[in-house]
Amino acid sequence: MNVYFDNAATTRVRDEAIEAMVRVMREDYGNPSSTHFSGRYAATVLDGARGKVSAALGVDPDEIVFTSGGTESDNWAVLGCAESASLHGKPRGGNHIITSCIEHDAVLMAAKKLESMGWDVSYLPPDDAGRIPAQAFSEALRDDTVLASIMLVNNETGAVNPIREYSREIKKRRLGTVLHTDAVQGLCKIPFTAGSLGADMITVSAHKLHGPKGIGALYIRKGLKLPPMLHGGSQERGKRAGTEALPAIAGFGEAAYHARLERETLLESMRELRDLLVGLVLDELPGAVVIGEGGSPYITNLSIPGHRSEVLMNSLESDGICVSNSAACKKGARSRVLEAMDLPDATIDGALRVSLSRYSTREEAEYFVKSLSKAVKRLEKAIGR
Repeated sequence: MNVYFDNAATTRVRDEAIEAMVRVMREDYGNPSSTHFSGRYAATVLDGARGKVSAALGVDPDEIVFTSGGTESDNWAVLGCAESASLHGKPRGGNHIITSCIEHDAVLMAAKKLESMGWDVSYLPPDDAGRIPAQAFSEALRDDTVLASIMLVNNETGAVNPIREYSREIKKRRLGTVLHTDAVQGLCKIPFTAGSLGADMITVSAHKLHGPKGIGALYIRKGLKLPPMLHGGSQERGKRAGTEALPAIAGFGEAAYHARLERETLLESMRELRDLLVGLVLDELPGAVVIGEGGSPYITNLSIPGHRSEVLMNSLESDGICVSNSAACKKGARSRVLEAMDLPDATIDGALRVSLSRYSTREEAEYFVKSLSKAVKRLEKAIGR
């Protein structure tokens, strides 16, 4: 049996998205910026996809700007906000930014770049559950805080951060702080809208919800001025130059449309499958540790202390099972997210991220647990435990 349990890294593209992409490449291949009938028809495809993505976020279509993916959206949000503050006068003379130690590198590296340019950046540590508490955010928030960027769902532990509470604190103190959240792992997987979060900017990406790679979007609240990162054309209402990747955008639209319709049903089934998998692991391997708690049911981080995750992953792969030990962008490096949670070294070194999707099944979960148990018992026998 082949089991793909690395859906936090990327997901299988669903058939509806593939069909939409092929149709655009074969039939609706005009440039949306062209004024002839082929271009006008392509523009209707672009508008339709934008409407589907905006509906998934509960926002107006003109608040969605398509990008090349989550990394570009995160960079644009962080660096663009800083550039805007520098150009138009930093609010109350401030140059302070809040982010966290558990962010995707697209946010962290952008923040470090600003820090090297003289910006004051606060990196908030997570609590034992992997979340950034609202109290910690409140204590870090200052009158001169220009931007706060904290992810909605962590890509390694599944921890869900209280973005709405951050927003309320900003509004309660009547600050001009811009709130950005990377919701790549949350879109259509946990219930939220831009309004319910209260965020000014939201990063989303297609390939985490069964759409194609290389396409994402940034929600920019109406009225918020963000300078473009790319120059050279009037595409995306002058906010992001370059001919739109229409096949990928069409696939994103279809993926978002169907994911929104399935969200509540899948949320319940993913909870049941996650709970089954965790329960079976703990029954088979009483020494296993579940890292974090109560987060997204799509992402579970399990550890087998005393056994290195790379060894376990190799054994699982020999049985046709794909999991990971950290974010895909780290290429197997030790997880800095788990380090930030101040976990024991043995727990970090034995961690496995198991991430599910709509295609995951009970049979796959049972097969995974049997394979993992077999690997651990074989290793313990080899070392005489």
